[in-house]
Amino acid sequence: MQPQIEKTKFGSITIDGETYSHDILIRLGGAVEKRTKKLSKELYGTSHIISLAEAEYVYENGAGELIVGTGQFGRAGLSDEAEEFLKQMCCSVKLLPTKKAIAAWNQAEGNVIGLFHITC
Repeated sequence: MQPQIEKTKFGSITIDGETYSHDILIRLGGAVEKRTKKLSKELYGTSHIISLAEAEYVYENGAGELIVGTGQFGRAGLSDEAEEFLKQMCCSVKLLPTKKAIAAWNQAEGNVIGLFHITC
């Protein structure tokens, strides 16, 4: 069963009663991890563009969908290379401001991965 995300505000996200103060990744099995945003930041100087390297790290075999919380103001997104990689893996992507991405996550079924940016 995937964890339920309860709420977010600028700089935090609460999942199954635990509040995190960093971007998070939710794996297929429901494990919650700190986002490895250095994979994107090293290339672009920002974590607002998800690089191919980060997309390859995030993706897991069998994932059919990636829900990306693009931040409180929707500023994060995928690089063209990351988008193409996920397309090749037959993994659809939903890019939504984090509050809307939480609603999508909590209603999602199947093999879904979540990546949530919690600031801008």
